[in-house]
Amino acid sequence: MLLNQSLPSRPGLRLSQTPCVTCLRVGRISGAPTGGFALKPRRQHPSLQRTPVLAQAAAASATPKQPKAGSWLDARVAVVIGTQWGDEGKGKLVDVLAQQYDIVARAQGGANAGHTIYDADGNKYALHLVPSGILNPNAQCLIGNGVVVHLPGLFEEIDGLAKRGVQIEGRLFLSDRAHLLFDLHKEIDGLREEELAGKQIGTTKRGIGPAYASKATRNGIRVGDLRNMEDFADKLRKLAWDGSKRFEGWQYDVEADIAKYDELRKKVLPLVVDTVDMINNGYEEGRRVLVEGGQATMLDIDFGTYPFVTSSNPTSGGVANGLGLAPGKFEAIIGVAKAYTTRVGAGPYPTEIHGEEAEALRKVGQEYGTTTGRPRRVGWLDIPALRYATRINGLTHINLTKLDCLDGLETIQLGVAYKLHGEIIKAVPSDLPSLEQVEVVYESIPGWKTDITKMRRWDELPEAAKRYVGRIEELIGVPCKWIGVGPGRDAIVEEPDHAFAGHAR
Repeated sequence: MLLNQSLPSRPGLRLSQTPCVTCLRVGRISGAPTGGFALKPRRQHPSLQRTPVLAQAAAASATPKQPKAGSWLDARVAVVIGTQWGDEGKGKLVDVLAQQYDIVARAQGGANAGHTIYDADGNKYALHLVPSGILNPNAQCLIGNGVVVHLPGLFEEIDGLAKRGVQIEGRLFLSDRAHLLFDLHKEIDGLREEELAGKQIGTTKRGIGPAYASKATRNGIRVGDLRNMEDFADKLRKLAWDGSKRFEGWQYDVEADIAKYDELRKKVLPLVVDTVDMINNGYEEGRRVLVEGGQATMLDIDFGTYPFVTSSNPTSGGVANGLGLAPGKFEAIIGVAKAYTTRVGAGPYPTEIHGEEAEALRKVGQEYGTTTGRPRRVGWLDIPALRYATRINGLTHINLTKLDCLDGLETIQLGVAYKLHGEIIKAVPSDLPSLEQVEVVYESIPGWKTDITKMRRWDELPEAAKRYVGRIEELIGVPCKWIGVGPGRDAIVEEPDHAFAGHAR
């Protein structure tokens, strides 16, 4: 059954059964940027007739054991987006789906977007800039033009992967349009936080915001600038001078940095390509593209809890900007959401919980940042925020993660609505004072008090767990197709199509 047969009708749109070029069972929504797709048993797909480059890469890095990737996803371009405040577990789903895709791409963010994934043997990998598809030896991995890249950090990550036997050569590519993040951006990030004394944003101090600021003020330096060191050096001197004028007494050894990048360019230039051309050529050749989002919707610079947000657009609109891939080509947009919520750093958080209850959930969920190690704030699942993310991104499916972390609870609280000044409101307020004042309306959902970490089929899950998932679906109108029940790559339950019963209220 096609997903779009279950979707509610929308004004001005009509459903058709026009097949896409390679995925003959994909239903399209005419006039909309996204379409439905079907899941069915895995089969050989036309796009897996690989180009010589991919074939060579696969042969060079072949491994004796390939993980199971679940049912085949009939979407030639699939986008995986965070729906909350980050740390939802996007990397795991990307890693699983990457086994079916030819190209896996990052579109925005920087090294502040940490993804923890596991290989088929349970070995743990913490990634920051390298796309999570790197564990699939048959996939090309692209770092798109929307990403800000700290080259020393990137090569530290590459070297770490290589030491563990992960094949990088001929598989990882970096956009010549991507902006470079320098150590001076990190220092400026710290100085900016000090200036805010008591009103800090709570950044990771990885220089992400200042790097995007350089991009916006048009004195940033792009990867492609490394092709001409004379011009590169001139631009970096001007960038350092600009920082010294902004922060009195701040000093930066720009000449040492120029020398360092003169060495780094020898390593990076073999990776540098026009990724816009590369990804569009791949699409036109029938290859399958998986996009890995960094951060999440509630941290989007336009749609998040501004100013307590990141410096890019981690929503589906940011994918088009960050890769140069038109949104009309997106056939699946998958939102990743925890079965509860977490947040790192400052900012409003309506469903946050405190005390022993919070500490117990933090401990069982291992809620400490992949990038920083900071303890995460924790709270109940926020349906108004999740519904908001569903609308903004045009989600077709949800990947609900860490359901197992609720195993020990007698009762689970589900935040289903906001009240502001005594009135129920359906939208997420844009201004912080209102969002900080909202009263959350909760529903109490019975827990299941059962260990679900070994379960792999929908019919194995306790009825109470299914009811919790079903209530979420009923409230947001999108099926929770993938349900995480543990940290391992295979610890996913796929919900059958027939189990999704309703539309949004």
